[in-house]
Amino acid sequence: MTDASKTVAFIGIGKMGLPMSVLVAKADYAVTAFDQSAARLAEARAQGITIAASPTDAVSGKAAIVTSLPDDAALRGALLGPTGIIGAMAPGAVLIETSTVSVEASTEVDAAAQARGIAYLRSPVSGNASIVHTGALTCFVSGPKEAFEDARPLFASFTRAQTYLGPAEEARYAKLSVNLMIAVSAAMMAESLALARKGGIAWQDILKVLDDSAVASPMVKYKTAPLRTRDFESTFSCKQMAKDLDLILGAGHAVGVPLQLAAQVRETYGSLVAQGNGEADFIATVKHLERLSGLGEPKL
Repeated sequence: MTDASKTVAFIGIGKMGLPMSVLVAKADYAVTAFDQSAARLAEARAQGITIAASPTDAVSGKAAIVTSLPDDAALRGALLGPTGIIGAMAPGAVLIETSTVSVEASTEVDAAAQARGIAYLRSPVSGNASIVHTGALTCFVSGPKEAFEDARPLFASFTRAQTYLGPAEEARYAKLSVNLMIAVSAAMMAESLALARKGGIAWQDILKVLDDSAVASPMVKYKTAPLRTRDFESTFSCKQMAKDLDLILGAGHAVGVPLQLAAQVRETYGSLVAQGNGEADFIATVKHLERLSGLGEPKL
């Protein structure tokens, strides 16, 4: 018989949610999942995940519910209102919400969770779909600290590190702050590479310069590797980055922080989406600056 404390529901099993659910199942949790996509459900079933007939069936009686959803609208639709899963969760359950969403939407979820006696942990994960299956994601967590401590073994099954930040929406601000740095870094890399090419530096040489310089952060090294072969296959798309920058700007407006770089970079990603590059990797800022600079493809 399965230990009731080791029953977990996953709501949203896309590029991030499915590999996370598989890792949790491998850690001897009984995992039940639901997603709106029949294809994703079929893939999960093929990997040994139990599939529920509906979201409310998935969460009924479960000790923990993990959600991985694309945006505010999906979060509100899945969790809130008369058909939302919070209404079907057992009092005393823990809700672990791993998405990148706005502080406002997260606050609405908190109010609904508190009304039902559910411990709500804002737990946005940091990483991407190319590494999630390895367990190398990290996450920022805020919410009831006792619930976080109790859930540590579950977190450890699908993330390598967790940083507890406070009792309320701190984790949301942390994730948006990190994504702001990533977006601006991608824009800076694009300008630097275009300038170097215009100055006559060969493509592989300037990438080596960046890798060996004082700016060689993990972010820079993460993207110089695929850029060596001009691989723009998406790990996190331009469309997703534009969405996150909208959240970042909204958060800045709400708390009175002028985010001038964020606003400028948002327009860069808006241009990429408008040009049909919405599904390209967010480092497609490189191609954008090359077009603006009159540069073609470099010699590899």
